[in-house]
Amino acid sequence: MREFLTTRRAKITPARAGLPEDGQRRVPGLRRGEVAGLAGVSIEYYSKLERGDLAGVSASVLEAISRALQLDPAEREHLFDLAQAANGASLLAPRRRSTGKQWRPRPSLQRALDAIRDTPAAVGNGLGDLLAANHLGRALYSDLYADPTSKPNFARFTFLDSAARRFYPDWDYFADITVAMLRTQAGRDPHDRQLHELVGELSTRSDEFRRRWSAHDVRIHTTGTKHFHHPIVGDLDLAYDTLDLAGEPVVPMTIYTAEPGSPTPHALNLLASWAASPPAAHPGSAHAASAASAEPQPRPPRLE
Repeated sequence: MREFLTTRRAKITPARAGLPEDGQRRVPGLRRGEVAGLAGVSIEYYSKLERGDLAGVSASVLEAISRALQLDPAEREHLFDLAQAANGASLLAPRRRSTGKQWRPRPSLQRALDAIRDTPAAVGNGLGDLLAANHLGRALYSDLYADPTSKPNFARFTFLDSAARRFYPDWDYFADITVAMLRTQAGRDPHDRQLHELVGELSTRSDEFRRRWSAHDVRIHTTGTKHFHHPIVGDLDLAYDTLDLAGEPVVPMTIYTAEPGSPTPHALNLLASWAASPPAAHPGSAHAASAASAEPQPRPPRLE
């Protein structure tokens, strides 16, 4: 909480907050007293909250601080998650959390995914694990499935696999949102052992991850457009919509669609043909395809 509030406070200039400029400041952003005044609480009380002492904090005070710091919806939710974790009381509706058990798609859910034939669809979790996909989803993310001995994970792929910088032409953007989504998950379930292990691994092995993690940025992944460069079919511009599954806690489904008339529908048709072709017809592994490797490649694995 201390680091989150400090980094958010540093992002708000006095002018943006509607306060007068008063010369040079030793640190960027607002002072604690200014945030307290905007939130309608005493500086002593706000300073206590910023130190992480959240005993008895009310939802109304958190709302006031959220407005004072001009938090976006993802940041506001993260603020409440942190307070709830520290306070031990439910400030909002109870949130579904991971059970820690290995998740597998129900056969009916996998059938529902497979019924989506013309566009990629996948199910993931807050740790960035790719848990299930339809045939085009597996083909789209063939790089993540390249190592059959490891569980496909977007965070590990982004920061530890060199193929990610080819697959994501705007790698910095994907790196930013990947870390922001992990930070959001940390607020929702701060005692998740698997999350601690993942963050520890990435912090140890990647300076890029460690720098972004320290920024405390958060993000809710719902809708937008992503640009990929697939090793087999080239550029893909795909709109995405992420949907909560009422029967499957903490594992939303993401469905990708292409703009009609753009080059992407044709590329998806090629991707579907590639995914359906015999293994011997594939022009090489996903990692080597960009280098025009002629080695045969197994088709993307199915998640049963």
